[in-house]
This record gives sequence, structure tokens and C-alpha cells, in this order.
Amino acid sequence: SFQGLGLEGLNILCEAKAATGLPIVTELMSAEYLDVFNEKVDLIQIGARNMQNFELLKEVGKRTTKPVLLKRGFSNTIDEWIMSAEYIMANGNPNVIFCERGIRTFETETRNTLDLSVIPIIKEKTHLPIIIDPSHATGDWKLVESASLAAVAAGADGLIIEVHDNPECAFSDGAQCLKPKKFKQLIDRARKIANVLDRDI
Repeated sequence: SFQGLGLEGLNILCEAKAATGLPIVTELMSAEYLDVFNEKVDLIQIGARNMQNFELLKEVGKRTTKPVLLKRGFSNTIDEWIMSAEYIMANGNPNVIFCERGIRTFETETRNTLDLSVIPIIKEKTHLPIIIDPSHATGDWKLVESASLAAVAAGADGLIIEVHDNPECAFSDGAQCLKPKKFKQLIDRARKIANVLDRDI
């Protein structure tokens, strides 16, 4: 429902980066803004609804070498997702990261259905990293930790976890945001699972 703040929002992210040193990842909706993203953004996100926007994917391949976070469409197969990555790479940008954010099924207990089977499949079929977005997949902060720990155990290369110090007042998606204390607890537990598998976080 919240449509974002456009370039004003990007300027706010730049202020946050200047204050904290944190890199910026944000969603590119149109190739019209690609030059601005090249200047200001560290990692370009292609959202689920644009996963098969082939003209946008080709432009991202041609006009930038910045890493691209390619989210899976909520009704797309794994092979369709891989082919979307090929559009970017075939046009000159090899720096693609897959992001599973849940697919649409008949289940209503969660916002989407988190498909963790994609992790070994993507690793078998491609050389590209894959990260998991348990916040968008579940839509419920109470489920984020379990989904995150399962993703680490399955071999995910990273997680996207939404954190907010006051989720009740968030502009959007407050129901899926962890508070900082809960986030720290999740990371502590994820490290333990990673250690069992001889991995580091």
C-alpha cells in the first residue's frame, strides 16, 4: 500500500549512509532513474513485480556493473527466475544476487510461502549467491527468526531482515519488523547454526 517516497526517499537514504556508513540498497522501478542509482546506490534491487520486466533487466545489464538483487516473482518458477538473471548477465553485468521472498500459494497463515528448496537448486544450477527475505515471505515478525535459522541451515548466503525500533509506527510492513533486541538474538542464534555447518556470519 505504501508506494515509497521516490527520489526524496533516496536522498533520505543518502543522509543515513553519510551518518552511519551503511551501504544503500533500494528498488529500481524504471530505467529512467538508472543514472541516479549509479551515482547514489550501492546495490540495485529489482523487485518481484519487475522480475520479468525484460527491458528493465537489459538496461540494468547494459548500463551498470553494480550488484543487482533480483527478487523472485511471487508466481514464477525457478527456471524463469534464472532466465531473468540471464537477461542481466547477457547484457554485460555479471553481478547478480538471487533473493527468495516467498511465492504465492493457497496458504493464508503467512503472507507468502517461503520456498527454501530454492537454495540448493540455485547453487546446483548457477554460480550465483542467493539470499532469503523471511520478513516479506512470512509477513509476521513472530515467524521471521524460525525462517531465518532454517535458511542459514539450508545454505543461504545472506538474509534480508526488516528491523524497526517502533514497528507500530512504521510507514509500511510494521507487522514483519523485528525490534533491535530481537534482531540481535536472531543473529546470535544464526551464528550457532552456521558454526555447526563450518560457516561464518
